[in-house]
Amino acid sequence: MPASPIRKLVPYAEAAKKRGVKVYHLNIGQPDIETPQMALDAVRHFDFKVLEYSHSAGNESYRRKLSAYYKRSGMDIDYQQIIVTTGGSEAILFAFMSCLDAGDEVIIPEPFYANYNGFAVAADILVKPLTSYIGSGFALPPVAEFEKLIGPRTRGIMICNPNNPTGYLYSSEEMETLRQLILKHDLYLFADEAYRDFCYTGQHIHSLNLQGVEDRVIMIDTISKRYSACGGRIGALITRNQDILDTVLKFAQARLSPPSFAQILGEAACDLPADYFDATRAEYLKRRDVLVSRLNAIPGVYCPNPGGAFYAMASLPVDDTDKFCQWILESFSYENQTVMLAPAGGFYGTPGLGKKEIRLAYVLNTAALHKAMDCLQKALEEYPGKI
Repeated sequence: MPASPIRKLVPYAEAAKKRGVKVYHLNIGQPDIETPQMALDAVRHFDFKVLEYSHSAGNESYRRKLSAYYKRSGMDIDYQQIIVTTGGSEAILFAFMSCLDAGDEVIIPEPFYANYNGFAVAADILVKPLTSYIGSGFALPPVAEFEKLIGPRTRGIMICNPNNPTGYLYSSEEMETLRQLILKHDLYLFADEAYRDFCYTGQHIHSLNLQGVEDRVIMIDTISKRYSACGGRIGALITRNQDILDTVLKFAQARLSPPSFAQILGEAACDLPADYFDATRAEYLKRRDVLVSRLNAIPGVYCPNPGGAFYAMASLPVDDTDKFCQWILESFSYENQTVMLAPAGGFYGTPGLGKKEIRLAYVLNTAALHKAMDCLQKALEEYPGKI
């Protein structure tokens, strides 16, 4: 099981805090946006005498509310095409285990969410990474590059849209390219849309609306980022393919049921007003602009402008970002402050890539982001491995 680039440096951050150093956490997508009050109140005031198992597919009332939410978002999904999961993580694992056998392959544009590697290990499948590049803003590689990787054991392509860790938002042309690929080669499309509600520079194209491949698309969703409810551990797997749903339900039955309290929270959140995301999206956009402008103003640093989510990738003028991200916690502070970053090597499947890149999550307010960037700039001036 590979180590998480997001969490593996936690002991160094904890040690820094024990020394009295304030640590700005840009390593993990834990928003500081408050969880909606009405959703929290629904949990606080829910009246029950026994905390029972829910249906293995999730409470029907919640699935019906999700169905209505998706329809408002432009996706015609029946509640019976939804299986509620323990976070988006479980949905990904169930999708892999339901659609692929041991030894099968899935193509994933890299850099990608590091835990896809872990889920692939658990499912005994092979990730075939397809490299996208920071110089092009991490745009989707050409069709020819995909087809070089497609072999007899290839069963699917996985994307995250908008992307974690890059923030890249796939265009309608790129989604059409993927549609044609999965149709031509009889593949599944696993679409992680955890950040669908946070797009800034274009329109999000719903994977479930791709025409002619309705039975080949499996969408992954979660309330973690949408409602700033990461600890609730509620996600969903959505597909129109009944055979996949039947198989996923077997895995869902084996783990009994998804968390009850967070289903109550998620169901209540579905009733938030249509403009709920406007203020949150505007706040993230403001943070993105601060982070990207500050990064690109530092000599030797380059950061493309992300189109969605709340992550950015940046290249640094250092020898190795694994070493740098540990050093900045272990051996550096500026005005008794430092910053925790995620080295990008763990977001690549190809060994050796990402050694000069980091991922940053702009989940802190702009004042904190400015202080974190002050620390990063000073650290790059002092780092002994600067190039």
